[in-house]
Amino acid sequence: LDADKMIDQPHVWESLKRALKQQLLRVDLPQQDAGMVNSMTLSPAPIPLQVKIILLGSRDLFYTLQDYDPEFEQLFSVLVDFDYELPLNRSNVKDFITCVCQHINGLGFAEITPDSIEFLLKYSLRLSEHQTKLSAKFSAMIEIINEAAFFAKQAGATEFSEHYLQTAHIEKEHRMSRVATTLLEDIKEEQILIQTEGTAIGNVNGLTVLDAGGTAFGTPARITATVYVGASGVIDIEREVELGQSIHSKGVMLLTGYLGQKYAQHFPLTLSANIALEQSYGYIDGDSASLGELVALISALTDIPCLQTLAITGSINQYGEVQSVGGINEKIEGFFDLCRHRGLTAEHGVIIPFSNQMHLLLRDDIVQAIKLGKFSIFAVRTVDEALSLLMQREAGQYNLKGRYPKGTINYQALNQLYNISNIINGSDEE
Repeated sequence: LDADKMIDQPHVWESLKRALKQQLLRVDLPQQDAGMVNSMTLSPAPIPLQVKIILLGSRDLFYTLQDYDPEFEQLFSVLVDFDYELPLNRSNVKDFITCVCQHINGLGFAEITPDSIEFLLKYSLRLSEHQTKLSAKFSAMIEIINEAAFFAKQAGATEFSEHYLQTAHIEKEHRMSRVATTLLEDIKEEQILIQTEGTAIGNVNGLTVLDAGGTAFGTPARITATVYVGASGVIDIEREVELGQSIHSKGVMLLTGYLGQKYAQHFPLTLSANIALEQSYGYIDGDSASLGELVALISALTDIPCLQTLAITGSINQYGEVQSVGGINEKIEGFFDLCRHRGLTAEHGVIIPFSNQMHLLLRDDIVQAIKLGKFSIFAVRTVDEALSLLMQREAGQYNLKGRYPKGTINYQALNQLYNISNIINGSDEE
């Protein structure tokens, strides 16, 4: 039984529990269960019930029923938790090939080329967003196989090859790419301002993922920061206008924690700063922009410009460690498409968390551009590594005297925060 649909129907859940407990199936009007019918009517005799019920539903619904219905675990005591992913090993690959071949043979194709199997394996890895895990969502595989079979039959082909799978994939991308294409056109026409050449102070190209119509696609977003003398702290403009959701707001608040532990060990952390994702008019959630926001903030604080040829994604913790994010392939592809339109150079690339490397399953054209040296991917573990890449200057480490070397990014950031703190404290004393 579909648990989600059953819960949505009034009285069905209670009727099912009663039937299982009494081992009797009663044919009653739903209104009688609720005490809404007062007239007496004839009722059929209950039917003896000996049945095993298997509920199929989401993990969230299971936990909800477990928490709010004490009878649930008594009646459904065995949990079978299916994973969305399968390890990429010999046994699972063999089973995967057997399943897809049986389905393709059932569509009328006796011959299946090896390149089509290779394509489907890569497609499954891409769905799972992991280089060593196959997706357990086999319905997605069936969908693309069926579409490829249509094109193969239309061409009069007798064998099932990668060419038709590629055609089906391209056609599906084309059907579902209207919103992504419109956004890219707006950037090309400079309706949305994204700079991919030169440098700018307090400006960083972030990488975002948008979900629309059952598909996800990446697009660059301009992250800006301003810093001035004051004591308001780091203000998240998205949160102030109620567009920033809780996880995004948490990511921005972590910036204050990082600045405090990194620079303000010997004086009060005092500053006023604003951070925004420019030209974003919908709700924003997730903390994957926090690394880019911090770089933009430090750039504005130190007046050191950031490269606009690089885009960045990643979340951070208060100790400056860069953490993995989701949708990494879509994010990279979105920025690559824009750079390719404007003309790829050896300077274009993206900065991603080091721990996201295992999730990279990029399109063939991006892989080829990387091999030719026209596009780069930099994996970083710390904020300092990202700062050095974007600002083309040493971040700087504490020396034996407990100071940052002169001329480094951290040296200038600490000095500027110290100066702001002195100005504010001096004005308070007066």
